[in-house]
Amino acid sequence: MTGQIELGLLVAQARKSFGGQLALRDVDLEVLTGEFFTLLGPSGCGKTTLLRIIAGLELPDSGRIFLGGREVTHLPAAKRQVNTVFQSYALFPHLNIFENVAFGLKARSFEPDEIKRRVGDSLDMLELTGLEKRLPHQLSGGQKQRVALARALVNEPEILLLDEPMSALDAHLRTQVQEELRRLQRRLGTTFILVTHDQDEAMVLSDRLAVMKDGQVIQTGAPRSVYSKPTNQFVAEFLGAANILPARRDGDQVVTDLGPLRLSEAPRWQEGRLAIRPERIQLEDESPGGAFNWIRARVREAVYRGESLDLWLDPGPVRVRTDSRGHLGPGDQVSLFFPPDALVALDDQPM
Repeated sequence: MTGQIELGLLVAQARKSFGGQLALRDVDLEVLTGEFFTLLGPSGCGKTTLLRIIAGLELPDSGRIFLGGREVTHLPAAKRQVNTVFQSYALFPHLNIFENVAFGLKARSFEPDEIKRRVGDSLDMLELTGLEKRLPHQLSGGQKQRVALARALVNEPEILLLDEPMSALDAHLRTQVQEELRRLQRRLGTTFILVTHDQDEAMVLSDRLAVMKDGQVIQTGAPRSVYSKPTNQFVAEFLGAANILPARRDGDQVVTDLGPLRLSEAPRWQEGRLAIRPERIQLEDESPGGAFNWIRARVREAVYRGESLDLWLDPGPVRVRTDSRGHLGPGDQVSLFFPPDALVALDDQPM
């Protein structure tokens, strides 16, 4: 386990039920100081419950929570060095922007000059200077999101919690705010913990992420690692398109419905499943004679996606993502190469 001196957050065996329904199942989690960490999973997986327990807005039925090496399991939210930005932003509609950002500082009885300095610095950092006297309804969605961030950051929390704060934004604005948020976190060096169900958002923003399902953390790691080496079918499919191939081990290769394939790492099972991302499958007109992991296939369907072309091929069906400059269509014959290092043996058992 990483030494607590390096940890911004340690969750040990957190368990939580609501009305007899188990929301968290003995969750263990470590987040490093200064890290942008994401809790990723579908609705109902327990990620928001875990965030609320970290914030002190819910108490675990069992387990322990440490912030900066200090146990805070039963410490009230107001006494934790944590601030939360909610999906709704939760701005006070009757207060102007300056008053919204200053609210927490006034509640803690800071001197007026210190409040003015901190709020001014926070608004300047988030490019909101000049909007101090506006009311929330006079701002755009992106501006409201930045005000909510300013109000949280002005309190100088050890950890900033973000509960799907960009889900209400349109696609273009969401991308813009994601970029701003990542730059801000890099500049501040503050620990950010984001809850989202958006795989692309998690991949873009995170230093590391934890994929959750049914109240459990089922895989943790850097986005590239989790994407390229999923441990099970759920992770493989939740983080993006994946071809799942039933297989059985036969010596130094595995046998699939597509034919025999070789892997860089032999599976630990005799019978199971392989995963390979569509963009990792290489597509050529012809296959070299006698080479392994080459399969001859026919295009069943082609879908143009701007920068890429998605092909569904038989036998399979196998999905391949390739350069959109190609002109392949239904009925065309191609050869597919499955790189051994792109084939991942999944750990979960066949369903």
